[in-house]
Amino acid sequence: MQYLFSIPKLIPLYSLLLAFLLTFISIPSLVDVARAKHLYDVPNGRTSHKENTPTLGGMAIFAGFIISTMIFLYIPDIPYIQYVIAGIIIVYFIGLKDDVIAIAPMTKFIGQLFAATIIIDLGDIRLSGLYGLFGITDIGYYGSDFLTLFVIIAIVNAFNLIDGIDGLAAGVGILASLTFGGWFYLTAHVSPEHIQLAIMASAMIGSLLAFSWFNLYSKKHKIFMGDIGSLLLGFVMSILAIKFNDLNFALGHAPLRVSAAPAVSIGILIVPIYDTIRVFVVRLYHGRSPFSADREHVHHYLVDLTGSHKKVTFIMLTFNVLFIAISLLLSDLRIYQLTLILLTLAAILSSIPYFMIRKKRKSQFITV
Repeated sequence: MQYLFSIPKLIPLYSLLLAFLLTFISIPSLVDVARAKHLYDVPNGRTSHKENTPTLGGMAIFAGFIISTMIFLYIPDIPYIQYVIAGIIIVYFIGLKDDVIAIAPMTKFIGQLFAATIIIDLGDIRLSGLYGLFGITDIGYYGSDFLTLFVIIAIVNAFNLIDGIDGLAAGVGILASLTFGGWFYLTAHVSPEHIQLAIMASAMIGSLLAFSWFNLYSKKHKIFMGDIGSLLLGFVMSILAIKFNDLNFALGHAPLRVSAAPAVSIGILIVPIYDTIRVFVVRLYHGRSPFSADREHVHHYLVDLTGSHKKVTFIMLTFNVLFIAISLLLSDLRIYQLTLILLTLAAILSSIPYFMIRKKRKSQFITV
């Protein structure tokens, strides 16, 4: 074992492999437990699946991620990890209760606030400012608190909202972890903290890859990640995004610094971020609560058009890769310029399936 740890740059790979193995081994047993205890996601008018499906996949993701992370992380290089783990455990139990017995949205929200406050005020994981957006850098301690809290809650719930079809939330999580983790890995020479964050990202990739196999391809042990998985995924992604921004700002004018890091973060997480903004606007426009349930997500339109979860997931992940590439290629632009480009492009592309489904429904109505 000492030999393994003697090559630090290989540790993210070990983290990925262990997380994959632990998650892969765990899922069949969880499926058996879910069936025995009737812990299913039952199809209804809004869901895209047609059979009762176990929802405890998040437990396996949690186990693979936590165990692998705690084995391979060198804690002195990342002292705030104790607060990260505390926050993750809180999020885990919120998701667990919601997967087993539905909880009130306000209770869920309060739990998220508590978990976020722990990592912000005790772990000091925060967005230290606006990083030059509109010429503003410093926003003060309380401004930083509020901004970071908003970003964490927004990303956590954005991932929760896009977890509506097979493979989508996990796929976005893999792409985001790969991009954030890749940057941490490439800048590992700057600070020991960077390689530790790369290990965290790698553990998440491993867990999500194993989960995705069962979620997308297994008939005998098909499983959903449930609220445990989507809330955990959003929470970890928010931490990686915050550290990506803050550590980029700390690099000064180093060669690997990403100038428009906040905008690049939006590009990396464009699928959950833009889809959440869009459905909130649509619901408010129609006089409904932004938290009401419906089938107004882009992935719902695409499922209605294609009839296939896998096709829709492939389409949306392809566009996610496109946005990541655009974000990195145009990262020398000003933050507001790149953000405007990304949101405009997202608005144009997301409107295509909306108008296609409207045209399809209209033609069906005329035919009838």
